[in-house]
Amino acid sequence: MAEFYMAFKHTHMLCAVLSVLLFITRSVWAFNGSAMLQKKIVKILPHVIDTFLLLSAIALVITLQQYPFASLWVTAKLIGLVVYIVLGIFTLKKARNNTERAVFFGLSLATFGYIFMVARSKDALFFL
Repeated sequence: MAEFYMAFKHTHMLCAVLSVLLFITRSVWAFNGSAMLQKKIVKILPHVIDTFLLLSAIALVITLQQYPFASLWVTAKLIGLVVYIVLGIFTLKKARNNTERAVFFGLSLATFGYIFMVARSKDALFFL
């Protein structure tokens, strides 16, 4: 399994980048009230990307033997992911106006940044 580490890592990183870029694109469309958000591909593609993101994360966790609730940095990424998903839902679906959407969007990107920095540093408290 260790021989596949780099493939899992690069797949995970690529999917993370694609996921956040698609989130940003969808958020811009939500700000503009674009009909693009109703396209079938736009509704399906995030789930496909996020499925590969999750599968590659599971493969990495197993390969590295760094498990949530046993390894603080992996736990922080998992909790950050849940927060990011909730904020994303509020950004794209629950915000009542563009002011709320902007707040949730900013918090979503800040959370993504936190997850990214935890992944780079392997330290949940990298900012201290």
